[in-house]
Amino acid sequence: MPTLVRLLLPFAALLLLSTSVAWATDADDTTITITGTNPGVNALLKQLTLSASRTDVLKSVQFTVISKPDSLVRPLSATFSHDYLVAHNYLDATTGEIFLPIWGLYSNFTNAVTLTYLFQDGSSKQATTTIVTSVFTDNCGQFTPTKIQPRTNSTLLSYDYFFVRGICNDSPVILDTDGEVRWISPFSSTPKVKQSSSNFFENSVYVTRQSVLHRVDLDGTVSTVADYADLGVVEFHHNIDPGKYGMVLDATTTDFVESVNIEVDAAGNVIRMWNIANIISAAMIAGGDDPSGFVYPSPNDWFHNNSVAYRRSDNSLFLSSRENFVICLDYETLAIKWILGDETKHWFEYPSLAQFALELAAGGIPPIGQHGVTITVDNNLLLMDNGRLSGFQMPPGMDLPFSLPRKYSLDVAAQTARELPDYPGTERYHSLFCGSAYEDAKNNYLTDYSSIIGGDAELLAFDSSGEKVFEYSFPTKGCTVAYNSFPLHLESTRFPAVGPQALNLSTRAKISPGDEALIGGFIVTGATPKTVVLRALGPSLTATGVAGALADPTLNVFNSTGALIATNDNWETDAGAETLTSNNLAPTDPLESATALTLEPGAYTVVVNGRDATTGVGLVEVYDLSPAADSRLANISSRAKVGTGDDVLISGFIVGDIGTSTVIVRALGPSLPSDDVSTPLANPTLSVFDGNGVEIGTNDDWQNDANAVDIAANQLAPTAAKESAILLNLPAGGYSAIVKGAAGGTGVGLVEVYNIY
Repeated sequence: MPTLVRLLLPFAALLLLSTSVAWATDADDTTITITGTNPGVNALLKQLTLSASRTDVLKSVQFTVISKPDSLVRPLSATFSHDYLVAHNYLDATTGEIFLPIWGLYSNFTNAVTLTYLFQDGSSKQATTTIVTSVFTDNCGQFTPTKIQPRTNSTLLSYDYFFVRGICNDSPVILDTDGEVRWISPFSSTPKVKQSSSNFFENSVYVTRQSVLHRVDLDGTVSTVADYADLGVVEFHHNIDPGKYGMVLDATTTDFVESVNIEVDAAGNVIRMWNIANIISAAMIAGGDDPSGFVYPSPNDWFHNNSVAYRRSDNSLFLSSRENFVICLDYETLAIKWILGDETKHWFEYPSLAQFALELAAGGIPPIGQHGVTITVDNNLLLMDNGRLSGFQMPPGMDLPFSLPRKYSLDVAAQTARELPDYPGTERYHSLFCGSAYEDAKNNYLTDYSSIIGGDAELLAFDSSGEKVFEYSFPTKGCTVAYNSFPLHLESTRFPAVGPQALNLSTRAKISPGDEALIGGFIVTGATPKTVVLRALGPSLTATGVAGALADPTLNVFNSTGALIATNDNWETDAGAETLTSNNLAPTDPLESATALTLEPGAYTVVVNGRDATTGVGLVEVYDLSPAADSRLANISSRAKVGTGDDVLISGFIVGDIGTSTVIVRALGPSLPSDDVSTPLANPTLSVFDGNGVEIGTNDDWQNDANAVDIAANQLAPTAAKESAILLNLPAGGYSAIVKGAAGGTGVGLVEVYNIY
C-alpha cells in the first residue's frame, strides 16, 4: 500500500475508538448480562436475551460474528441504535430486557460472538459469548459447494460476502467468500412458485411471490410490503435492481410478458412505472415503422427483460432484452437514447430502431442473449453475454458456443461503443440462460455462470490484480440455484441503514499562514438541519509517522456570507465537547481543535491555521452525524498548499454503509481566484485509491477522462483545461484522493468530492 494513502485511513477508524476519561462512565455504572440464547426461525438465526441495569444511557449495541480460524473473511458485524431497538420491540425500557437478533452464523459450528455496548457519554465495553448452531437441512445444494479453487491467500478482494438469487425454496442466500452459507431465507414457498425475484436493499432482503412484494429482515422477520395485482401484475421475474430512488421490479402483466417495470420505495410505494412495449411501439411509429411485427401482446415473450441498471451520471436506464439488445432510456422522458446489440437480429431490420444503434468498434462482439446488466466503477456497461440467439424474434441472430462477461465503454455523443478487455477471466463456460457479472471495487469481480450445459452453476471471483480468488460449483437444474449473484458488504452494517452518500472528508496538508492555510468547504442540501463535527488535528499525526506535524491547530467556521459562526482552539473548551466525546470524535490531544454544530442547509467553510502563525502538517475533518436526516453533504472540499513528497494534498472520504454512490472528484488550481490565492497550482494531477491502497482512477486534464461528457453534463467541468476530474461509482468504504503538481510543481490546490443524485 502506498505510504501516502495509508496515512489518512486511520482517522476514519476513530469512529470506533473510545475516549479515555478519568471519572466514572456510563459503561462503569451500567451492568449488562447475557441471560439466554433463543432459537431463530432457522439454524443460522439466533436471538440473545440481555438484561441491562439501565437502558436510557445506552446508545447502541453491536454484534460481531468472528470468522473461522484461518479464514480471510472479515467478520460480519451489525450495529443497532437504541431507537431502532425500541421501535422494533427489541428493547424494553421498563424491564431492562434487550432481545438482540444475531445472524451471519456458521452452520453446525460453535460461533464466537463479540458484543460491544456504546453509551451516550462515549464510553463502551465488550462481552463475548458463543452460539452453537445445528446442521441446516440443505434443500438447494448450496451448503456443500465443490471448491474447484478454494479462496486464495490474497487479501486484495474488496468484498467478503455475496448475495445469491435463486428460485429454490431456500433462496435467496448469502454466502461468504470461503463458500460458507451465512444467511438463508426463512421465507419459502410450498409448492414452489413458477417465478420469484429478490434483492438486498437498505439492509433487508426483498422477495416476490406472484404479484406480491415481501420484505425479509435479516433477523428472520417476514412482512408483506404490497400487492400489485391492481396494476395488472401477474408475476414478477428475474431481478429486483437498484433504481434512481428505490428498487426496480421486473413484471409480467395481463397485457405483456416480461416488458413492464415498476420502481418502488422500501415501503412498496410506486415511484414510477414504464411499459416497454408502449415505449418501443411509439418510437417505431414515429420512425415510420409498423411495430406489430416486433412488439406483441401476451402471451408472446417478444422482449424478455431480465435486468435493469440505473446510471446516475446521465440519468439513464439500461434495460436488458434477452431477445433483442440492451436499450437505454432517459429516466425522465423514457425516450430511447441508444441500442447496443446483435445487428443480425430482427430489430435491426427496422430503420426506426436501427437509427439508435451504437456503432461497435472493430474487434468487439455485441451483447447476445445477455443477462445482468450493471454499471461499473468507471461508469461502463458490464453484463453476462450468454451468446444465446433469440427464441421468438426472427431472424434469431448469432449463436456463440460459450458465455462470457463483457464490458463496454459508451460514447453516446458519437453513438459508438467499444468492448474493453478489462475482465481477467479466461473461462469459456457455456451457460445458455441467466448468470451475471458484477464489479465491486475497481476490477474486483463476481461472476455467475448459472447453468452450464452438461454441468453445474459456477461462481468465480477475481481481485484487482487479475488473480482468480475462488471458483465454486453448485449442483443445479436450470437456473434454480444461482441465477444471479452480486457482492455485499456486511462487515459493518448499521440499523437504521445509511444509504449511499459521501459521509465524511479528511484532508491532510502542509499548513502555513495566509492563503496557505488549510481550508475545508461543504454544502448542506435538503430541507432539514444537519449535525456535523469539524476537527483540526496536528499533534496526534506524529503517532502515525508524520514528520513536522502542526503543534497547535486552530479552527474557524464561516457561513456563506463570510460570517464567523464558530471558533475553537483546544477541543475541550468547545460547547459541543460532550457531543464529540459521545460520538468518539474527541481528539486525542488537548491542543487539537474540534466543534460540533447543527447547521441549516447552505454553504460553509472551515479554516485551519497554526496558533501564533506556526506551520506544520495538519488535518481537517468533516463528519456527518445525521446521515439519515432529510439533508446531505452535497459536496465537500479542501484547499491547501500542494508540495512534493509528504507535502502533497491528501484527501479521504467515506461512502455510506450500503449501495453504490456516484461521485465526481476534482483537483483545481489555475481557476482559483487570484485575489484570494497568490500561487495557485498550475497543473494539478489527481489519483483516487480504495481502502486497500489500490489506485482506482487517475486523471491529468479533465477532458481526457473517459467520463468527461458526463462530468460536463452535471455542470462540474473545471473551467481550466489543466485541472483534473474523475467520475466514479463507488461501493461502501473508505477512499483517498491525492493531488500533486505535474512534473513536481507546487502551489495552492483544491480537492472536491461531489455526490451525484
